[in-house]
Amino acid sequence: MEEREQALPLRQSPRIILRHWSIVLVLVVFASLPSCQPWPKFDYGDALAKSLLYFEAQRSGRLPHRQRVTWRADSGLTDGLEQGVDLVGGYYDAGDNVKFGLPMAFTITMLSWGVIEYGQQIAAAGELDHALEAIKWGTDYLIKAHTHPRVLWAQVGDGYTDHYCWQRPEDMMTSRQAFKVDEENPGSDVAGETAAAMAAASIVFRETNPHYSHLLLYHAQQLFEFAEKYRKKYDESVPTAKGYYPSVSGYGDELLWAALWLYKATTDSSYLDFVAANAYSLGGITWAMSEFSWDVKYAGLQLIASTVPSPLFSSN
Repeated sequence: MEEREQALPLRQSPRIILRHWSIVLVLVVFASLPSCQPWPKFDYGDALAKSLLYFEAQRSGRLPHRQRVTWRADSGLTDGLEQGVDLVGGYYDAGDNVKFGLPMAFTITMLSWGVIEYGQQIAAAGELDHALEAIKWGTDYLIKAHTHPRVLWAQVGDGYTDHYCWQRPEDMMTSRQAFKVDEENPGSDVAGETAAAMAAASIVFRETNPHYSHLLLYHAQQLFEFAEKYRKKYDESVPTAKGYYPSVSGYGDELLWAALWLYKATTDSSYLDFVAANAYSLGGITWAMSEFSWDVKYAGLQLIASTVPSPLFSSN
C-alpha cells in the first residue's frame, strides 16, 4: 500500500490525507465519550438522500424538469461537437468540469450494485426513483460515448487547462476536447469498466424498462469484446488522463470485473469460463487487497465470484 500511495498523482494526495484525518477524528470523538454514554444515532436515510442529491449537482448537459438542485443550470451543451459526436450529458468529476470516463463508469457500476443488493431498503427510504435516475443519467451518456463497437469516448475536457480556472460549468470557457479509445489506441480498463456499468445497470432496469435493459446489455457485450481483444491501458492512449485517473492496476481487474457482471446479467457460461481461465493470469487471485476503488476492482470481483456456485468452476 505504501508503494501505491507514492505512485498516486498529486491530485489524489488530499483524498488520502483526508481519509487518514477522518479516522483520527473519529477515534478522538469516540475516545472522548464517557463509557456509559450510548452510541450516537445516525440518520442513514438522510445520508442516502444527500448522497443521491450530490449526483444531481454533478450533472452535465441539459437538466431535466425534475432537477432538485435548482442552482445548477444547463452546461456542456456543445460537448463532442468539434469531434462530430454527441457527448452531451453525464457527470462532471469531483470539483472540476472534466468528464472522466473511468471513474464515471465505476460510479454507475457501484450505484447499480447498490440498487441490486439493497433495492428494497432504498425504496423503503423513499429514494429508489432518485437512485434509478442517477444511474440512467450516467448510462444514457455511456451509450452516447460508445459510438462504434470498437470506439469509446473516454474523456471530455482537459484536466490541465480546466484546473487553471476554477469556475461554474455554466460559465466554463476551458477546453472541451474529447478523447477516445479505439482499435489503434485501445483502452481495456475504461472499456471494461463501462461494460461492467452497463451490464450491472441492465440488471437494475430488467423489470421496469426491459427495452432499455436489452440496449445496455447490447453495448456491454460489444465493449467487453473490444476490451478483451484489443488490450492496452487507456492512459497510454489518452495521456491526459494519466495525471488524474491513471490505471495503476492495469486492465486485468476490469476484464474480470466486466466478465462477472456480464455473467450476472446474462447467465452465459462463456463469461464465467473466461473468469475461470484468466483469474490467475489477470491477477484476480494473486493480489493482496488493501483497496477497492475506481482503479482497483479485485476485491469487488472476488466478492462477486464468491457468490457463484462452485460447481460452475469445477471444470477449471
